[in-house]
Amino acid sequence: MSRDFLVKEIAAQAGVSVATVDRVLNQRGGVRSLTQQRVTEAIGDLAAQTRQRALVGRRFTIDLVMEAPARFSAEVRAALEAELPMLQPAVFRSRFHLAEALPESAMIETLERIRNRGSHGVILKAPDVPEVAAAVDRLAAAFIPVVTIATDLPHARRRAYVGIDNRAAGETAAYLIGEWLGPAPSRVLVTLSSNRFRGEEEREVGFRQALRHDYPWVSVSEVSEGRGIDRETGALVGEALAAAPDIVAVYSVGGGNRAIVAAFAAAGRACRVFVGHDVDADNAALLRARRISAVLHHELRQDMRTACRHIMVAHGALPEFASGLSPVQVITPFNLPG
Repeated sequence: MSRDFLVKEIAAQAGVSVATVDRVLNQRGGVRSLTQQRVTEAIGDLAAQTRQRALVGRRFTIDLVMEAPARFSAEVRAALEAELPMLQPAVFRSRFHLAEALPESAMIETLERIRNRGSHGVILKAPDVPEVAAAVDRLAAAFIPVVTIATDLPHARRRAYVGIDNRAAGETAAYLIGEWLGPAPSRVLVTLSSNRFRGEEEREVGFRQALRHDYPWVSVSEVSEGRGIDRETGALVGEALAAAPDIVAVYSVGGGNRAIVAAFAAAGRACRVFVGHDVDADNAALLRARRISAVLHHELRQDMRTACRHIMVAHGALPEFASGLSPVQVITPFNLPG
């Protein structure tokens, strides 16, 4: 990288002499380690400045495509819109394709329209089915990078996955529920929006494995396909409560938590422990009212920033970087984000 800059440029940036820079670059010795570090940092600073200048005027049009409950899609959209100005001097324009329930044919049609119209990148939450994976592969072949969020498509040619470690989230939920319930035999209800989403499946797998290992006296019932929508989810939970009178806890993987709380109330049943996901407006209100126990959360703005950076890397606007999964945060009524 040092060959990209004149010696006098590096010297001016580091605040040392040209001779000192020459000695460092040619490894001739006689330079203090602190001075060598200043020269190395100066080269890094010059490289960053060069990248910033290269981004001036660069424009990116990206598409956010999600099948998710409206409350979650709204949170993701708000996070993306909050982050886009932070990516200056590059300029981003976003288009939104959001639906609570989307047949796979409609999802594929949406992705095909984006491919035909053109885009600099797609941020995608979609079910892990072969047809959707094939549509993602076609986007990649058209040089439109795809970044998956919340739930992954590992067998597709997506560029990256950003979001929470879903298996670790499920294990965390098992720990909280198992510890709060104590050693007496009990039953927990796991609610998924749909079995079509890999992220939810990974949460459930982590949850069940942790329970079997550490809390084998806790049994599990499951409902799915409520799509995280209140009416459908509430009906499924009501049926589960009628069928299993020993349900005393909930791990809500897929949302619809207001309806779940209402179903317990309608059945005249107490929910001793309730763990959900994401601090949206519904969950924040339920936490404050002590109707749910804890929410597993992560920073959506960080996810959106990372997703946009992956898209910029795909177009040569940024160097490659290593991005890890978002850490799981346990949110209670006492540490709600502002």
